[in-house]
Amino acid sequence: MHCEQSKHADTIHRVTTSRLFSDQAPLRSCMLPADNGHQLHVQQWGRADGIPALLLHGGPGSGSSPVLRRFFDPERYRMICPDQRGAGLSTPAGSIAQNTTTHLLHDLRVLRAALGIECWLVVGGSWGATLALAHALDQPDAVSGLLLRSSFLARMQDIDGFFEAAPATLVHGWLSLPELRGNALREMTQLWFDWEQQLSGALATKTKLEGDLLAARIARYRVQSHYLRHGCWLQTSPLLQRCKALPPVPTLLLHGTQDRICPPECAHTLHAHITGSKLEWAQGAGHDPTHPAMVDKMVNALATFAIRGQFQPSPLA
Repeated sequence: MHCEQSKHADTIHRVTTSRLFSDQAPLRSCMLPADNGHQLHVQQWGRADGIPALLLHGGPGSGSSPVLRRFFDPERYRMICPDQRGAGLSTPAGSIAQNTTTHLLHDLRVLRAALGIECWLVVGGSWGATLALAHALDQPDAVSGLLLRSSFLARMQDIDGFFEAAPATLVHGWLSLPELRGNALREMTQLWFDWEQQLSGALATKTKLEGDLLAARIARYRVQSHYLRHGCWLQTSPLLQRCKALPPVPTLLLHGTQDRICPPECAHTLHAHITGSKLEWAQGAGHDPTHPAMVDKMVNALATFAIRGQFQPSPLA
């Protein structure tokens, strides 16, 4: 399978900057009808004739973040940023009805057909990396490359590990978050948020969740709890066992050496299971995609792919 690279990628160079690209107005935004009453919010950025790139956000339930598209040169790429079911600006917000990994894969098939895209570079971080792998297995001919940041493997040990050292109330209560109401829901959401911030290294100040910020986190953790308590519907047929069926496309794993949410062992293990994959470490980075070391790795990888269709250019003379 061959996917044409950008007509504008005609100069070989390396990008060694920790600066993100500036944000711009979107090319277009829409609400894509899905089944069972779900509407998916989809935005496109960059240039209409750029290299198609599918950006898969984490969580599950987080919604697309502006920082995810700012790794990409908007003069080279056409970035497609869908909010997954129940996430971000998709509606109904926080809905877990008819919301499983299988449904998300169906949505990606519908999205690609609606946009008329033959194949795209698939970029995902954390849960987004999990979904990227599942999509590549579901539609191997749709994928021109895989760029996976801070990979989450959705094994039970990964899910249990996230809560292992959390406060006891969170350890014993996160499974029931979708059923909580009132003060109990607010308190569990705050606990989850504080624990996530602690693992991410954001310890300087604590943010009290209120108003719209609280509502957004409730929706996010409702979806995330729903997925995690079902093992992301990936326990019967684990991703690692299916990696040999991945398409033989350029695949790069980027991982922070200090990631406490998705430990480095995840990247080591995934790299060993994907033939021909490359693994690079962002020294000193945790799970935060804006760490300078991770920004450099992402920007360099995407610039190289735009030029070569690979994540590692041939040595320059």
